[in-house]
Amino acid sequence: MTIVLVNPEIPQNTGTIARLCAVTGAKLKLVHPLGFKTDDKHLRRAGLDYWPSVDVEEIDSLNSFLKLKKEKEEQNLNFYYLSKHGKNNYTDVEWKDSDFLVFGSESSGLDMEHLKPDEKSVLRIPMKEGQRCLNLANAVSIVLYEALRQTGFKGLI
Repeated sequence: MTIVLVNPEIPQNTGTIARLCAVTGAKLKLVHPLGFKTDDKHLRRAGLDYWPSVDVEEIDSLNSFLKLKKEKEEQNLNFYYLSKHGKNNYTDVEWKDSDFLVFGSESSGLDMEHLKPDEKSVLRIPMKEGQRCLNLANAVSIVLYEALRQTGFKGLI
């Protein structure tokens, strides 16, 4: 699995997600601009000593990410976008080890107009009506662990 964070703003969230990636073996891609520097003390503190265990790649822009996405889709790899505007629940997907889970920034989510995803690939986490959103790190955890559950927790004990 690969977690993609597009323009994350809060270093503690990204640090927590990096720690999640370290303990699950998920890859992490950070799409710039970031709301912090990757040497930020808050990012490192949240990731603790897990940071060196994370397979992390920084992507310099959304356009560079879109090029990567096109290459990967040509290899028949799936991209899923998490948004409160999704019509399908994250549990409706038959997850594969090679899937990409794409999350937006804490304040504005994903720019769907620029990403132009297929409507079936835009997913949501059910929430009580009237609530704005979940914390980014919590949302990533929920979706990643469902995907890992469906794929048999390969490589995890």
